[in-house]
Amino acid sequence: MTQVSFDNTEVAFKHKSDAKLKQAKWLFSLFNYKWLVRFGPGLTAFGLKLRLPIKGLVKQTIFEQFCGGETIEECNQAGDVLYKNGVGSILDYSVEGVEEEATFQSNFEELKRAILTAKSDVKFPFAVFKCTGIGKFDILEKASNGSLSDADQASFDMMKNRLEQLCQIAVDSKVRLLIDAEETWIQDIIDALVMDLMRKHNTHEVCIYNTLQMYRHDRVAYLKKSIEEAKSQGFQLGYKLVRGAYMEKERERAEEMGYASPIQPNKESTDAGFDEALTICFNNRDVVATCLGTHNESSSKLLTELMEKEGVAITDDRFWFAQLYGMSDNISFNLANAGYNVAKYLPYGPIQAVLPYLGRRAQENSSVAGQVGREMSLIVKELKRRKGVDS
Repeated sequence: MTQVSFDNTEVAFKHKSDAKLKQAKWLFSLFNYKWLVRFGPGLTAFGLKLRLPIKGLVKQTIFEQFCGGETIEECNQAGDVLYKNGVGSILDYSVEGVEEEATFQSNFEELKRAILTAKSDVKFPFAVFKCTGIGKFDILEKASNGSLSDADQASFDMMKNRLEQLCQIAVDSKVRLLIDAEETWIQDIIDALVMDLMRKHNTHEVCIYNTLQMYRHDRVAYLKKSIEEAKSQGFQLGYKLVRGAYMEKERERAEEMGYASPIQPNKESTDAGFDEALTICFNNRDVVATCLGTHNESSSKLLTELMEKEGVAITDDRFWFAQLYGMSDNISFNLANAGYNVAKYLPYGPIQAVLPYLGRRAQENSSVAGQVGREMSLIVKELKRRKGVDS
């Protein structure tokens, strides 16, 4: 089996021109300015609302770095470049923030389009969505704690019906469907709904995937319990493993409301929990398919080592690696170059509607220890290598 080096920048950035690499370097350097990360998205949204002539600048910089386009059709170009280099794309309609039934229905229709696009185009091996994209957050919260009124129940039933329809379309289309994890206080009902859907649809192969956020200290126990249930009832599980996306919000809410934080005490515990969950999934691969959603080189390497040790083919469809578009190309493209199954989350949507997503990417890159430095050092290394080759 080929040993993967995540330091091979020639492979990592083969798909980018010198100009695009320099632009990425400049963009990542901006994330060192905390005030810009904090206020930039809001100021940009305000400027767009005032119809200031900034849309082109936004689209050609941060939007182009982290998004595939404003529509599925615009995503095709980015998807083609990725696929040419052995990397699939996960269509991710990243519009959020409007909690109205008309918007939920519109999102539902767009998600159907994404699934059907994936059905007919091999470069899209997955589709993905959040339940809060098709239903109200507070309704999911009430459903999680068992406090739905009759009116609430009607709204919940609409969301559940959309969820079930999307899963049925994915199954009929033979498209893998990822359901993203959300805040702990709405996750219980999401877990229950998705488990029922996996029980129904994942009988012969895995089509429906839930997501486990491993910065939660209860997820390893939940994973073990789920595997026992799947084995005893004769169905299969799909899990995307991630470290998590709501840490500060989770800790602040727990402190405000006086309950024990659901979050691991430190990064080391999160890393240990993630790798333990990965190992559990791998060791139970007879009933679990795994999508490894991580920008962590050590965890990515762990899965390659487990596969090599047990003689599991690198093309085995039960194992996928996934990273966000515009980040950690050194992991994605080097894994793909070695023959592993790799896909990038490819967000899309109207620029103004995608700004919250872009704000989180900026925040993530400014706060994750070493993320900006790692991206910058790899880009600089490749630019120097190219200069040396050309001279």
